[in-house]
Amino acid sequence: MGKAQLGTITGTLDEFADVVFMSDKPALPSEIRRLFRQKKLSHRLLPLEDYHVVHKRPDLVGTVIIDAEGADSELDGTLGRTLELLERDNLGVILLTQRVKRPVRSFSLVSSDSSFSMTHKVEAISLDALWARISVNLSDRMKENSGITVKPAASRSAIEKQHGSELASELQANSPLMDNLTEQLRLAGMVQRDFLPSQLPNCDEAEFVATFVPAEWVSGDIYDVARIDEQHIGFYIADAVGHSMPAALLTIFIKQALAMRETLDNSYRIFSPLEVVTNLNNKMVGQKLSGYQFATCCYCLLNIKTRQLTFARAGHPYPILFREGQSPQHLETRGALLGVFDNAEFVQRTVQLESGDRLLLYSDGVELLIGQLLDGEGFRFTEELLALKDAPITEIVDTLTEIGDNREISHSEVDDFTLVGLQVP
Repeated sequence: MGKAQLGTITGTLDEFADVVFMSDKPALPSEIRRLFRQKKLSHRLLPLEDYHVVHKRPDLVGTVIIDAEGADSELDGTLGRTLELLERDNLGVILLTQRVKRPVRSFSLVSSDSSFSMTHKVEAISLDALWARISVNLSDRMKENSGITVKPAASRSAIEKQHGSELASELQANSPLMDNLTEQLRLAGMVQRDFLPSQLPNCDEAEFVATFVPAEWVSGDIYDVARIDEQHIGFYIADAVGHSMPAALLTIFIKQALAMRETLDNSYRIFSPLEVVTNLNNKMVGQKLSGYQFATCCYCLLNIKTRQLTFARAGHPYPILFREGQSPQHLETRGALLGVFDNAEFVQRTVQLESGDRLLLYSDGVELLIGQLLDGEGFRFTEELLALKDAPITEIVDTLTEIGDNREISHSEVDDFTLVGLQVP
């Protein structure tokens, strides 16, 4: 699950790819690109007619996705031959035959008891279901081929970047240990992702989009977007100190400890953002965590009927409001770090959103793309962000993610990268 090769077609396979995406189109669909990035899946994009590339090196392939949209007339030709050869190679194949853009960002997936089917009868399937099928195929691939791991051994340079030269040398000298450690971390990352929302509660009154890119296999970031009742949606990003296994374990605690409402007999009461962060801080302090473990958080409560947004933050970067015809603005409010002081004070603020408003929450791994505080000038947004001030929230999130994925940074700057965006119509 290495760094993805996005938007390019290569006619060779020279290293292991979790997914080979075969299509007659020049680039990956944006929703598939986002899925691969969030799940840290390495992949290659190949033209349909280059199926022989996979057939020559099936050992370098985890699973294959074929985008056959618009290719129905060729089922007896290129596509049919491709499916036959891949089946012979015992590769799990996922055949996509129709893209459904609205109301759900998803694909249609041919359902079959075997690895593929060429029937024209399709059923809509969400990206989460597609991810589940990919996971199953990768897991089966690992079990069937004792010499193949789902994620290949990382290069020496990649290991040194994340773990330091001393550990890199030990792992390179002990390949079985490295393979086992890599696989354990990969599985831990999958478990952590299971705590993320399986789907976003998009509706006519609110559209959400999110990006989650761990710096390593596991992340110190976590987010959630949840429908609390018919009128309210709660959403947040929390960032535990660090981005290794201890930070990842703390995010699971945060996920379970953060309560958006309480049940009262046959009714319920929605917690205000101030109550949410205060209660979360009390639980973290009460846990008496070993070591210097703390976190930041920004929690928002949206009334989708009135467009009233109430939020509170705990040491987290300020949310950014994009309003048509205006420059981006920080929504500022005070709040201490979580898990440090039992008497920490937090302040909540309410903002009336207008039609077309967009809101962006982000973790500190994104800050370099947002802007910086300059002496004597105050905070200055980056040119990249200012260029997106009138863009839809999906474009804002996708563009920032693309920039973050392609930028060259030093080892000290490596951090988890999480974005949660909201747009009201």
